[in-house]
Amino acid sequence: MSEHAGAVPRSGPAVAWDALVRLIHISRPVLWINTIGSGAVGIWLTGVPFDLRALPFLLWLTLPFNLLIYGVNDIFDQDTDALNSRKGTIEGARIHPHEVRLIVWAVAALNIPFLLYFLLTLPLPAVGLIAIYAGVFVFYSAPPLQFKRRPFLDSLSNAAYGMPLLIMPIALGAAPVWPAILGLFAWSIAKHAYDAVQDIDEDREAGITTTAVRLGPRGTAIWSGAWWIVSTVLFALISLPVAAVNLAISGVLVVWMLVRPTPATGRRLYPLSIAFPYIAGSVASGLLLAAMFFGLYP
Repeated sequence: MSEHAGAVPRSGPAVAWDALVRLIHISRPVLWINTIGSGAVGIWLTGVPFDLRALPFLLWLTLPFNLLIYGVNDIFDQDTDALNSRKGTIEGARIHPHEVRLIVWAVAALNIPFLLYFLLTLPLPAVGLIAIYAGVFVFYSAPPLQFKRRPFLDSLSNAAYGMPLLIMPIALGAAPVWPAILGLFAWSIAKHAYDAVQDIDEDREAGITTTAVRLGPRGTAIWSGAWWIVSTVLFALISLPVAAVNLAISGVLVVWMLVRPTPATGRRLYPLSIAFPYIAGSVASGLLLAAMFFGLYP
């Protein structure tokens, strides 16, 4: 008799719950700060602690948009993910071929209603920026563009993480704060390339040439360091404390990689890299909200 013969079939709600938990894992919750955080800061830069009109956008930046980013990525990265020991952990899922349909349907079901709502309620320039924002991340992984497989374009395309700082003021009728926007663009370019150092061996084995593969660990440290310097200068135009925190953390990451330029160093430093936006974002958010409270901003 089969060992599963006496198994009790799982009910519909239990199966749905398991699917939801799996989709949340695929969306990499530890990295949601990169979307939600920039969306929140985008609101605060308009000079208000909160605007109810921004709530749908913030909700979209949780599971729906992160599933779009990482679900699509996992579908087209199954070859490299199979070689990567980090996948299957909190740092990212390792999907099975039979899960592709679930991911595709979930991405569509969770994102299309939000996109239709934005089309009906937001100014057209904001809708256009949202379309670009989503499109960049889809085609980072998906054919025919697949920025992930194109050195330098893979890193440069990740500037899109800074777009909520532009989308929010356009959507709410406020003036964009360009040093913050351009600073986050530069910061995101740097961080993407730096984080890819840990995957150099797996990407090379799979025949993928990323910026990190092309430049190697030392060259990538220089590339990322240059962009982090640019971001520090731009942040300094708004807040010296934020710029100082940015310079300190990025300096540790870059110098450590220059001293020990290996993928293993990238893996060892990845927890600090994950913490980077939490630390710098908390400092920036705290100062910005305090300035609003005391009437110093805008």
